[in-house]
Amino acid sequence: MKLFRFGAFEQEKPGVELADGKKIDVSAFGEDYNEKFFATDGLNRLSEWLNTNAASAPVVEDGFRYGSCIARPSKIVCIGMNYAKHAYESGATELPKEPIVFFKSTSAICGPFDQVVIPRNSEKTDWEVELAVIIGKRASYVEESDALDYVAGYAVHNDYSERAFQMERGGQWVKGKSNDTFAPIGPYMVTADEVGDANALDLWLSLNGKKIQDSNTSDMIFQVPFLISYLSQFMTLLPGDMITTGTPAGVGLGMKPQVYLKPGDVVELGIEKLGSQKQEAVGWSRSQV
Repeated sequence: MKLFRFGAFEQEKPGVELADGKKIDVSAFGEDYNEKFFATDGLNRLSEWLNTNAASAPVVEDGFRYGSCIARPSKIVCIGMNYAKHAYESGATELPKEPIVFFKSTSAICGPFDQVVIPRNSEKTDWEVELAVIIGKRASYVEESDALDYVAGYAVHNDYSERAFQMERGGQWVKGKSNDTFAPIGPYMVTADEVGDANALDLWLSLNGKKIQDSNTSDMIFQVPFLISYLSQFMTLLPGDMITTGTPAGVGLGMKPQVYLKPGDVVELGIEKLGSQKQEAVGWSRSQV
C-alpha cells in the first residue's frame, strides 16, 4: 500500500493510493497513521477495510496539499555520516566504527511540497536526501536477523540542516536539524512488502535543476537491519517512529566553495519506489511564528 495524508497543516486526513493510481480518502476508516494505528495492526486492518470499502471511498482530486505521510511520531532517530563519500566530504578522516546517532525534533515535520523556511540568523542551511524507515511495532533488543519484521514501510525524508547551528554552536547536532520545516516526509509511506530490498534503492537530489546527489542505498555503511537492531539496544523504538538513515555525498557543506540555500532556491529529491519531493526555500519572517 501507499499511504499518504492530505489537507491543511496539522489537520491532515489519511489517504491511500490504490494500485491503479487513484487516490482515495480513507477518513471513514476512523484512524490516522499514528502510533496507535501501527501498534494495533493498522496496516492489515486497513487492507481488509479497503477490500470492502475502497470502491465507495471519496476520491481525492488533484490539487490537494500533501502532508507528512505519517502523523507526528514519538521520535525521529537520525544516523549521521552513513555513506562513506559523505563522511569524507564532511571532514571525517576515517569511517565511523559504530553508527553516529542523534535526534531531530518532531516539530520540524512538514509536507513534501511545503516551503522550507531558512531560519532566522541562518547562514548555512543545507539539504540531505535520506531513506526513512517507519517502525511498525515496538522494538527492544531486536536481533539483526529479525529486524525487518519490525518495519512498517519506507518514505523519502529531506534532512535539512543548518550547519552553523549544528557544528559551530556547541557541537549539539539537534540544534541544526530541528528548525520548523526541516523534516519534509513523504509523499508516501510505502509498505515494506511493496518496497522489497530497501538497501538497493536509487536516491537523488537536485538544486535549481542540477542533480548534485546521486547514489544508491546499497552504499550505506550501516544498513537497515543493522540500524534497527543497533538502536533497539539503547532505546525502545515505538510504532510509528522514524529512523532516517543518512545521506550520500553532494551536500552543500562538502562543496568547494560551500553552497547553502538562499530564498528562491528549489530543491527536488526522490527515492526509487517511494516518490519525490519539491521544496522552495523562503526567508524567515515573524509572521511564520
